[in-house]
Amino acid sequence: MSKNNAMHRGGCRVDDHPQIGRRDLLQAGAMSLFGMGLGDLMRLEAQAAATQSVRPGKAKAVVFIFQSGGPSQHETFDPKPEAPDTIRGEFGVTQTRIPGEAFCEHLPMLSARSDRFSIIRTMNHVAGREFRNEHNSCTYLLHTGSTSLPVGDTNASIPQPRLGRASWPSIGSMIAFATPTAPDVGLPAMIELPRNSQMKYPGRESGLLGPAYDRLGLDLAAPCGAEGGSCPNCFRHADPNLDPERLPGGTRAWWDHSSCRNPDFHLPDFGQPQGINVPQLENRAVLLKQLDELRRSIDQRERTTPEATWDAHRKQAMRFILSNRPGQKNPFDLTQEPDRTRDLYGRDEWGQGLLVARRLVEAGVRMVQVNLRGWDTHQNAFRDLKGKLLPSLDRSLSGFLDDLADRGLLDETLIVMCGEMGRTPRIYPITPNGKNVAGEIFTNGRHHWGDVFPCFFAGGGIQPGRIIGRTDSQGGLPVTESYTPEDLAATIFHCMGVGRDREFHDSTGRPYRVYRGQPIHALL
Repeated sequence: MSKNNAMHRGGCRVDDHPQIGRRDLLQAGAMSLFGMGLGDLMRLEAQAAATQSVRPGKAKAVVFIFQSGGPSQHETFDPKPEAPDTIRGEFGVTQTRIPGEAFCEHLPMLSARSDRFSIIRTMNHVAGREFRNEHNSCTYLLHTGSTSLPVGDTNASIPQPRLGRASWPSIGSMIAFATPTAPDVGLPAMIELPRNSQMKYPGRESGLLGPAYDRLGLDLAAPCGAEGGSCPNCFRHADPNLDPERLPGGTRAWWDHSSCRNPDFHLPDFGQPQGINVPQLENRAVLLKQLDELRRSIDQRERTTPEATWDAHRKQAMRFILSNRPGQKNPFDLTQEPDRTRDLYGRDEWGQGLLVARRLVEAGVRMVQVNLRGWDTHQNAFRDLKGKLLPSLDRSLSGFLDDLADRGLLDETLIVMCGEMGRTPRIYPITPNGKNVAGEIFTNGRHHWGDVFPCFFAGGGIQPGRIIGRTDSQGGLPVTESYTPEDLAATIFHCMGVGRDREFHDSTGRPYRVYRGQPIHALL
C-alpha cells in the first residue's frame, strides 16, 4: 500500500495532516523562551492558513447534479458507434460542436451547446473490485471525494450507523465549512433537493466535521412510488409496456394503481403533514394564513422542544421563508417565475429542481445538490433512456445552461453532473428470461461499472468545449489519464477558491486538509 493510501488506526491518512520538519520543530520549541510555545505557533499557523488559502475564486456557488444509480457512458457522453451491437447498444450518435466528437443521439440539445461545457470521460474508482461496482460504496466515495471507505467498513455496512467510524465529510459539508454563506443570506450553505426522504445514501453526512455542517435536505416534490425519472414522466424499470392506462397521461400509475404524476413542487415541509402546494401558492390569502399558522406552530415547538433536539438548518430555512413570505425573495416559490422561464426548463420534476437551484444560487446558497433518480438501467434500459431519462435531462440541463448564461450567472456558478459509477461495456439481461409483473420479458441493459464513468462540468472557471480523457474501443477502461473522486472534489474546491492548505479539525482537535486530490488542470 502506498503512502498516499496508508491509513492510520484512527481512519485518517498520513498526508491528511500538515507535516513539520525536525529543524522547524526545534525552532518552534525555542520560541518558548520568548513566551510562545509550539501550541501557540501551530494555532497561529492554522489561523494564517485559514485567511491566506481562500483566494477569490471564479465560482461563488456550485450546483451538483447527481444522477443516482449510475448513467451509462455509452448512452450519454462516450458512445462507441464502431463497436459491435452488444457493446454499441441501440442508439446512434449526434455530432457536437467540438470537431470529431459525438454524444448519444438522444441528447441533441446538449450536443448543440457543447461549446458551453466540458466532459471528463475517464473518471474512475480505484477502490477494490468489491467496492467500485456497488452503489453504497461508490455513492460514499463520490460524495466524500474519497478513494477508500472508512477503515472497517464494507459495501453492506457503509449505509448503516456504526460506532467508531471515522467518516470523511461530504463535499457539501466541506463547502459549508470552507465557504460559508454571507451573514445576510439567511439560508444554510448546502441544500439538497427535491426528494430528501427518498435519498438516504451514504456519504451525504458531515462526518469528522460534525453536525454543524450538515446539509439541509428538502422534499419539494409530491410523494411518489416510482424509482426514477422526472415526474410526471416517472417510472419503474419493471414498468409494463402494453397497458396504455399506466403510461404517462393515463389514469393510474401501475405500481400503486393511483395517479401520483403531479410534478408541481410545494413549499418545503417544516412540520406539516403536507407541504404547501401550488394552488395554495397561487392563492395568496390562503398562503399567508397557512404561513401565519406555521409560524405559530414553530414558535410553540421552540418553547417546548429542547434546543439540542432542534434541527438548526431547518429552523434557519423556515425563518427565511416566513420572513420573506411568498414572492421573488422566496427561492422555492416558482409561481413567481414567468411562464417562458418555466417552459425553458421543462415543467417536470427535474426542470423545476434546476430552476429552484438557480433561485437558491441567486439567494446566496453556496452549494445546491439536485438529485435525478432512475439511472440504474439493468433492464428495459433503452426503452427508459430513450423515452424518459435522456429527453428530460437534455431539455432541463440545456434550459439551465441557457438561463444562467442569459442572466450572467454561468461564469460564477460551477455546474458538476455525474453518477456514482458507469455501466458495463457489454449489454446483458438482468436475469435470463426475467419478466415484469405484466408477464413481459425484460429487455436488456447494462450493469454496474466503476472502472470508468463520465462527468460534466460547466461555468465557474471551467474551460468549456473540451473532451478530456479517452476510453478503449469498448468504453470500459481509460486509455489516457484518469481521475478519481478525490480529483473531482479538489476541482470543485479549487473553483470555489479553497486553497490546498486549508484545514479543519475534528472533535479531538486533530487537523486534516480539506481536500486530498489534485484539481483537474485540463479543465482549468
